[in-house]
Amino acid sequence: MASAIITGASSGIGQALARELAKRGWDLGLSARRTDALDALAGEIRRADGRRRVVVKRLDVTDTEAVQTAIAAFFRDLGDVELVVANAGIGGDHRVGDGRFARSRDIIATNLIGGMATVDAAVVCWRDSPRTGPRRIVGITSVAGFRGLPGSSAYSASKAGFSVYLEAARGEVRKLGIEVVDIAPGFIDTPLNRDIPSRPFVVDVEKGARRIADLIERAPTRSTVPVWPWNLIGWVMRNVPDALWARMSAGRGRDHA
Repeated sequence: MASAIITGASSGIGQALARELAKRGWDLGLSARRTDALDALAGEIRRADGRRRVVVKRLDVTDTEAVQTAIAAFFRDLGDVELVVANAGIGGDHRVGDGRFARSRDIIATNLIGGMATVDAAVVCWRDSPRTGPRRIVGITSVAGFRGLPGSSAYSASKAGFSVYLEAARGEVRKLGIEVVDIAPGFIDTPLNRDIPSRPFVVDVEKGARRIADLIERAPTRSTVPVWPWNLIGWVMRNVPDALWARMSAGRGRDHA
């Protein structure tokens, strides 16, 4: 059976997506910084279906050399990788000039640089191996990347930057038979956003994972999750005139996915 690699699989979307893909027959390579949570998840998946292969590796995606090493090791261990999901990400309250720039730096290092390193490592591995099946990269971005959100400047920038990177990568790797999919969740109920006072159209993480898995199988170029109403909301966010957006968002805190 084909295998999928998921970064940031110890909690939230990554953890729920691992369970969902395992139910659909995928073998898994799971990485995160917390190996205790990964080991527990791997044990749960193996108990549910003894046929599933689950390989676990500790990985901090801000260590770009470690990303290259870990992804290459997954390819060696699993042998038939068809899907790489660059999911690892962090959030948290941060504001311009609040004296906590280190938080903004960490968000960019994890969400943008870590995501880029994951994609790059996967392409290196596929470039160096004969093609035996589909090759698909999925980057987990966010509707927060559609427009700069006050109170979430670095988070919005990281997700917008990763989305643009995926767009560029799509054109570069097409000749290698690699598909690149940009999935931008709205509010999925995870620890990343539970401190946000208002979470419109929130869906539970299991339902969100099912919808992400469905999109992975269909492989659109890009999509929100859920598709409705966030595709429409995303269009509005991108097309509201700057002056109106500035008035609408003035004084708002964290209110993103």
